[in-house]
Amino acid sequence: MTEKITRINPDQLHHTPGYHHVTVVEAGRTAHLAGQCPLDRNGDLVGPGSFEEQTDQVVANASVALAAVSAQPHHVVRSVIYVRSDDRDVLGATWDRLTNSAIGAAFTTASTLLGVTQLGFSGQLVELDLTVALPD
Repeated sequence: MTEKITRINPDQLHHTPGYHHVTVVEAGRTAHLAGQCPLDRNGDLVGPGSFEEQTDQVVANASVALAAVSAQPHHVVRSVIYVRSDDRDVLGATWDRLTNSAIGAAFTTASTLLGVTQLGFSGQLVELDLTVALPD
């Protein structure tokens, strides 16, 4: 399926820190992963107060979800990252941690990084939403 995914950065648009402005997927199946939260298998919050620990748990959970549909990070065609902060340095550090993680290839595609005021679980600081073009 990866040959059916094309990532484009039009020359007329600004340079990006690793993601692409446009991702095109030829016909095929897709998976829409629920927002991956920094919860362990028991549903307990990991890393209270720590953007780093919570980001690492989100990466671990996203890896499991990708594996469940036989996908790899390079099959991701859209990511939305929610960070409970209005501090650009925190958002940038979270982006850097994600792009340097085991699923870093997921963030070379169409991506959005948002600072938000609240997430679903008490103490939650990070959430990751992925759309995947499933391999044949």
